Amino acid sequence: MNNRPNPNEAFPNPKIPSLCFIKNVVKNPRIIIGDYTYYDDVDGADQFEKHVTHFYDFIGDRLIIGKFCAIAKGVEFVMNGANHRMDGVTTYPFYVIGGDWGSAIAPVKDELPLKGDTVVGNDVWIGQHVTIMPGVHIGDGAIIGANSVVASDIPPYAVAVGNPCRVVRMRFDDEFIAFLLQLKWWDWDIEKIERNFKALSSGDLSLIRNL
Repeated sequence: MNNRPNPNEAFPNPKIPSLCFIKNVVKNPRIIIGDYTYYDDVDGADQFEKHVTHFYDFIGDRLIIGKFCAIAKGVEFVMNGANHRMDGVTTYPFYVIGGDWGSAIAPVKDELPLKGDTVVGNDVWIGQHVTIMPGVHIGDGAIIGANSVVASDIPPYAVAVGNPCRVVRMRFDDEFIAFLLQLKWWDWDIEKIERNFKALSSGDLSLIRNL
């Protein structure tokens, strides 16, 4: 193919200016995004980084998103900086208010209920206005329905919706999911992916088995 999209350009399709390959626009080195993953937002797809909130350097957590993910507008990744200390009488953070209250005891990192890195696998579809909480892991091939709040891990190739987000069904049976996780088509070179568009996109699953 002579006119394939360039994974190193922000806007691959001039006919769809709302679609952005976001690895090319984020500045924070703790946001790690794979090739061909896009954010689609008519209000500024290149502003994806604004949708990663409470992301403080002193905590050091990371947002890791794999390849070929499709992320719809209004997503919010809530990072570990949103957490308050919970072992005292109050969770109220007096120390952040300022003025004389700034001398109140601030928690050290080890005293906060930190959840670790937030990780989204490869080939994940995230619907509009989904909120993803700190430390969640979403498996390869999963689908997250619109307006969901994801507060716990979602397994590979699950369809999950709601608040709190729950798995409603698996996309395929266990044997075929295991096959796909071993196949890892997203790691193929782009020429091989292009040769196998039909097998990857068709509802006839025998095509991918017979490659």
